[in-house]
Amino acid sequence: MFFRLFLVFAVIPVIEIYLLIKVGSLIGGLPTVALLLSISCLGAYLVRSQGFRILAQIREELGEGRLPAAQMMDGALVLIGGLLLLTPGFFTDFLGIFFLIPATRRLIKAWIGLWLQARLLRGRFPVRRV
Repeated sequence: MFFRLFLVFAVIPVIEIYLLIKVGSLIGGLPTVALLLSISCLGAYLVRSQGFRILAQIREELGEGRLPAAQMMDGALVLIGGLLLLTPGFFTDFLGIFFLIPATRRLIKAWIGLWLQARLLRGRFPVRRV
């Protein structure tokens, strides 16, 4: 657990600073800031459009009496993508957009499903009997 927290709070900011310096040295400071703002605006648009689409799908599933599990997972991934886009930097923006695109989101959902299945098979999520 400590290693994961170390990655999040130490390594990712270093990657972000490195990328900002590299891109800034290639295209200049003002274009770098403009590019970051453009990516953030694109991300905000994607979060909004994907969020409304997912909400409509959730309403449709609930209206038909089904549990919208896949849509709830989509909603969580879009939320994570939006939070990543709020963090300034190219690396987190790339990850955030990766979470927002439906095709790549399907890959993430498949990976999470396999991960959960493996944890259940190993007994990492024991069933508690009441």
